[in-house]
Amino acid sequence: MEAKAVAKYVRIAPRKVRVVMNLIRGKNVADAFAILKFTPKVGAEVIEKVLKSAVANAENNFDMNVDKLYVSSAYVDQGPTLKRIHPRSRGQAFSILKRTSHVTVVVAER
Repeated sequence: MEAKAVAKYVRIAPRKVRVVMNLIRGKNVADAFAILKFTPKVGAEVIEKVLKSAVANAENNFDMNVDKLYVSSAYVDQGPTLKRIHPRSRGQAFSILKRTSHVTVVVAER
């Protein structure tokens, strides 16, 4: 049995979140929370929130034992990109791409 949590349209670039996501994939839930707590990246806060939600879903919806849970799969997909314009000299305009992410964490029992 698996429990899943998804955070959509998170305003952080997917490649920044994937760096942190690779640290917790396959780990025990307690170890994953410890890793995320001491990782100095903005993506760690986002993933911690989603992982907490997945654990709550497992506990409340599927009656799983929290001590036996592990991160069975965790991935980050790219969401829609917000396009902004940055004015430059001589009437030029450079584009700014503000990327969004869809963060998914799936936990299962061992």
